Amino acid sequence: MRFLFASDSFKGTLSSQRTAQLLAQAAQEIFPGCEWDSVTAADGGEGTTDAVLDVAQGERIRVTVTGPLGEPVEASYGVLNDGRVVMEMAAASGLPLVPEKDRDPRRTTTYGTGEMIRDALERGYRDISIAIGGSATNDGGMGCMRALGIRFLDASGAELSGCGEDLIRIERIDISGLDPRVREAHFTVMCDVTNPLCGPEGATYTYGRQKGGTPEILEKLEMGMCHYRDLIKKQFDVDMDRIPGAGAAGGLGAALMVFLKGQLRSGIETVLDLIGFDKKLEGVSLVVTGEGATDWQSVFGKVMQGVGEHCKRKGIPAVAIVGSMGPGAEDIFDHGIDSIMTTVNGIMPLDEALGRAEELYLNAARRLFRLLRAGSRISGKE
Repeated sequence: MRFLFASDSFKGTLSSQRTAQLLAQAAQEIFPGCEWDSVTAADGGEGTTDAVLDVAQGERIRVTVTGPLGEPVEASYGVLNDGRVVMEMAAASGLPLVPEKDRDPRRTTTYGTGEMIRDALERGYRDISIAIGGSATNDGGMGCMRALGIRFLDASGAELSGCGEDLIRIERIDISGLDPRVREAHFTVMCDVTNPLCGPEGATYTYGRQKGGTPEILEKLEMGMCHYRDLIKKQFDVDMDRIPGAGAAGGLGAALMVFLKGQLRSGIETVLDLIGFDKKLEGVSLVVTGEGATDWQSVFGKVMQGVGEHCKRKGIPAVAIVGSMGPGAEDIFDHGIDSIMTTVNGIMPLDEALGRAEELYLNAARRLFRLLRAGSRISGKE
């Protein structure tokens, strides 16, 4: 019997690595002598770089960049041994880098994300995958592009700084200074949202409030984003409202696709490719995955869906251990997950469940492997 463990983290309680350790303990108790392996899983959001470097061979590059409010921050990205780069925009321009009292999407910039990309280009790397979740910004990617040589000019011809409030002031976009190394590179944009750039489902109105935007601020930012959209359409003949994902990360998705020719791809699919997941499935009897809370959203680019789909294509059974099941959780059964077991084994307050996370997870893992042993006896395989 050979197992592969590929669970997402349980936010605030269990890391992906810790779930693998607990699964290994339970598996060895119920199936003495069994073989197992694990991968750290992520869906292209926070923790993607760590997840990939934990599994694939590579190194972490540390760099000082401009933070969302213009202050220096320490960021990092990963380089695999084959030269592929994986980075998260949140490392340079993420919401956690801005104290809650200072959050204002008019002032924040993605300039530091562009500096991270530029650093990778300067080091000679040309295959860059960038996860764009968790941003503090609503600048349409202006800051990021400025760091790579593009100039956003106002009516007087002066260059704008590249924050959200500058969107309405752009009169011309000058791409003549774009770093020439960009044209030699391939960019994969890890994104699982489909928001257009503008409108009720666009960057500003969907995500702006959590970044500190009041209704008045959001109204002005939306006017600026629509102006930006129209200018892109006029200069480059691209309608970003027709491209799903353009509104991700406060419009950074649009900039990466228009100016860097980035290819939008599912975050979990990119991660599974980077860590060589299909190869790790060879010879595996069962895959165990999971996440903290499973509901209808789990089938939209999350770890369990990605893992389940790959197992389904290979004909390998996959099961999940989760903290809780919400509305629509059973939808995951259509995506290669055969069954779900919850960690909570009785009525208890949330604080208690979180405080006992390891104990509850280990007991759920034991129950899971006991059921598997019973199934093996029924089929005569044990």
